[in-house]
Order: sequence, then structure tokens, then C-alpha cells
Amino acid sequence: MSRELPSLNALRAFEAAARLGSVSRAAEELHVTHGAISRQLRVLEEALEQPLFARHGRGITLTAIGEELRDRVAGAFDQLRDGWSELRRHRSDSPFVLGCASSLLARWVIPRLDRLERDLPMLRLHLSPEESPLAPQHAEPDAALALAAPPWPTGWQVHELAPEQIGPVVSPRYAGLARLLDRDETVLCDEALLHTTSRPQAWPEWAQASNLPTASLRYGQGFARLFYLLEAAVAGLGVAIAPAPLVQDDLRAGRLLAPWGFRQTSAFWILATPRRRNDARIDALVAWLRSELTES
Repeated sequence: MSRELPSLNALRAFEAAARLGSVSRAAEELHVTHGAISRQLRVLEEALEQPLFARHGRGITLTAIGEELRDRVAGAFDQLRDGWSELRRHRSDSPFVLGCASSLLARWVIPRLDRLERDLPMLRLHLSPEESPLAPQHAEPDAALALAAPPWPTGWQVHELAPEQIGPVVSPRYAGLARLLDRDETVLCDEALLHTTSRPQAWPEWAQASNLPTASLRYGQGFARLFYLLEAAVAGLGVAIAPAPLVQDDLRAGRLLAPWGFRQTSAFWILATPRRRNDARIDALVAWLRSELTES
């Protein structure tokens, strides 16, 4: 006699027929035909080389070995049902972990957190600061919000939210502002530009999009994180480069100016999810983020 387990479909058919006392009712519950249930039962009987049911006209009763199998299978299926229900309950109630670089978190997510929690109350958002959210140092998040350019990393499903746009920003408090206003972008070639070491390609990308030679750029003070760079710009320390959504509130409040506008880069705002992750909350979050970025 084979020691291999029979198919799960055959065991499901048997469990339903034994529990309901009817092949027809088992077929109805499992949304298959009467013949399909009968075939699955024959598979088990042939494997055991014994009948599982005694048939009396249209009715069936369990044989002794059928009763033994019912007791074993019913307990296993009850455990599976209970475990599945528990997993579904925990999954729907569990916090949604969003990995995000600290600069995006501080400058864009947190100012919108009240609105996000109000609009998506089922999310139960838990924010996880990660400087490289697509290569997390801690536990893998449910999703990662990032600014990134293709090709996308393997193992992630990427939802493109909006193209990135970057541009120079400067505070009205900057001592050298008067010589910059009413001049085109070439005036910045004479500036010691504030920059961030976390994204050294930002100024060159903007220069290329503005038809300026990248070799003409001069760099001044550098900062380890974009957040520090933008705080330095707000403090009036010089001209910085920034993604438009991260300075939107500062522009509206007059803390920063963007005299030369913004240019689109090859990067995107993305929400990335592990490919094996299946969570209905992701679609709602993607739609919300796209709406917010469109308004930005």
C-alpha cells in the first residue's frame, strides 16, 4: 500500500460527503458535480483497497474504515479552517508597515499623516524609517515608498505613482538672493551649490534637463541626508536641489522660492511591495498616494 498522501481535493470531497451524509450535498457545497465527488471518493477507496461508504439506494453510510478516516480528516480540516480564519483576522487587523527614507518621511509623509489615517482608517499604518527601503536592514515591510529609477529591483512589485520633478530652491533669507532673481539658470553656475551625498546625481540630472553643462556646476556644503539639505536651504545657507513634493509646503508658506521651476528626471515616486505579498490595502494606498502626488 502506498505511503503517499492522496490529493487534497479527494480528502476535501470525502470530508464533505462524510460530514453531510450525501454525495449530492457535498457536490453542492464544493461547487462541483456529483460525478466529480464520486470520482474523488473512488480514488481514496482504490488507494485504501477498501470501501469508505456503504451505499443504500440514494443514501450512503460510512464503513468502519470510513469512520476512522472521517475522524482523522475532520480534525485536520477543522484545524485548517480555524487556522485560516485566525490568519485572516490577524492579517486584516495587523498594522501595515511602510518603509520609507527618513527625508521622505519627515518632509512629505508625516505632514499628511492625519489625512492619510482619516482617509484610510483600515490601514493602521506603522512607519519604518529605512534609508534604503528597497533593501531594508530590518524586517521586510509590507510596502516601501521611495524615489527610484528603473530598472526595478528583483523581488518587488513596483507601482509607479508619479514622475519625479526636481529643481533649485532658495530661501528669501539667503544673503545672495538679489543677484539670482530675474536671471536664468546659468546664474547658478557661479553659486556654491548645497548638495546631498545621499543623492549626488541630483544636480547633474537637473543641469542636463536644463541644457547646462554638468562640468560648470560648483559645489559648496554637502549634507548626508536630503532632510538636512532642505533645512539648510530654509535657514538661508544657499541654493539647494529638491524634489518638488518635498518643498511644496515651504513654497506655499514662502519659506522657500523656486525661481527656475522644476524639471522631470528619469526617476519616479514608487510604492514597492514584495512580490509574494497579497494585501487588499495596497491598492487603496496606491490610489491615495497618486492622488496626493497629483495635487502636489
